[in-house]
Amino acid sequence: MVTIPRLVIAAPASGSGKTTVATGLMAAFAERGLAVSPHKVGPDYIDPGYHSLATGRAGRNLDAYMCGPELVAPLFAHGARGCDLAIVEGVMGLYDGASGRGELASTAHVAKLLQAPVVLVVDASSQSRSVAALVHGFASWDPQVRISGVILNKVGSDRHEMLLREALEESGVPVMGVLRRAEQVATPSRHLGLVPVAERRGDAVAAVAAMGAQVRSGCDLDALLALARSAPRRPAASGAWDPAGAVREAGGGRDADGEGGPERLDGGPGGPGRGRPVVAVAGGPAFTFSYAEHSELLTAAGADVVTFDPLRDEALPEGTRGLVIGGGFPEVYAPELSANEPLRKAVADLAAAGAPLAAECAGLLYLSRSLDGLPMCGVLDADGRMSKRLTLGYREAVALTDSPLAAVGTRLRGHEFHRTMLEPGAGASPAWGMHLPERRVEGFVQQGVHASYLHTHWASAPGVARRFVERAAV
Repeated sequence: MVTIPRLVIAAPASGSGKTTVATGLMAAFAERGLAVSPHKVGPDYIDPGYHSLATGRAGRNLDAYMCGPELVAPLFAHGARGCDLAIVEGVMGLYDGASGRGELASTAHVAKLLQAPVVLVVDASSQSRSVAALVHGFASWDPQVRISGVILNKVGSDRHEMLLREALEESGVPVMGVLRRAEQVATPSRHLGLVPVAERRGDAVAAVAAMGAQVRSGCDLDALLALARSAPRRPAASGAWDPAGAVREAGGGRDADGEGGPERLDGGPGGPGRGRPVVAVAGGPAFTFSYAEHSELLTAAGADVVTFDPLRDEALPEGTRGLVIGGGFPEVYAPELSANEPLRKAVADLAAAGAPLAAECAGLLYLSRSLDGLPMCGVLDADGRMSKRLTLGYREAVALTDSPLAAVGTRLRGHEFHRTMLEPGAGASPAWGMHLPERRVEGFVQQGVHASYLHTHWASAPGVARRFVERAAV
């Protein structure tokens, strides 16, 4: 039997203060000397950056839609290995999941999969005794969801707090914290949510410190830690996900130490003496959307993963034989990305040589001919621009064209999240056929390039990483 003390921080609705409380708890417990494992329900890329800043560990996502319910507990255990405590920030309202799919991918669903106690963050700014009815309703809606505590947010005064506490005594759910309205921590936002940590590092450090201080002064940390430790033990059979094992089970690749698999140091697809291919992964302020498991899978599949910053670096990492460009905010940094002509040319040359390139959302825009009228890499015959429409939601997709990521017919679940659009030209085949919310084709495949708006989580299909590294090794 194995156990990891754990809490899920949830709320009745978005905007209640989950991120402030979850990040503040992570920072407060880390300051106590605990090794804290940070997690986020759903596909969000931005909140995990703040979690990572608070804990010093990679923020990881738990997405029961993209990865499947069966991988939630193993991915959680992988991220929390060796930690004293795990804190999971929920998404939206506690019972809000994938549209039309019931509880699937909701915070409640993930809490049940982890058998974790839930602490409900309630925005109490416009209520008093009604808070008891609200908490009672959430606590009784699904008996399998263990709501074990409440943190009251945006409380206006001592009298307001007294009224709230008196009301909640009747609910049987203990108050474990009270955060005052005047002490709210400012976290700047824009069209896709909070501004990522990489774009405001100094301010973000200060904001996380302020969240930690606010939570320390307003919450009963000892009671919350005791609650986390009350989580039941889990069978060892539901143990940690392992990237090397996942790649092996997918039918190829090499262990993280470079042994085994189809590419040998003395030959094989890499050629005599070529060794592990270098796969460059875009990072920096313009490309902040990535899952930690992607780099782990690429490494397990036999690649040397090197991060570079397209805003600063004028050349790709030495020996680059594959390129991964994830999501982010290229529209914010379009002038700087466009001004880096040497790197744009290097990316175009790599694509022209037939090397595998995988691009999602921001990466798709960077590979296009232009973005808001500014020259980009010109790999794709398409022009991108900002739009007024937000495209958001889970998707089901099937690969329509063989690519470095997937064979024709491969099925994946993903997520779209953007306020841009592309005006495509000719010369490429579609990457995906979409089945949610409507049937359509999306993305580009040409030579070794696979570029799409669709964000995917490779832990659900580790063969993607294996296939990409095999192409890079040729």
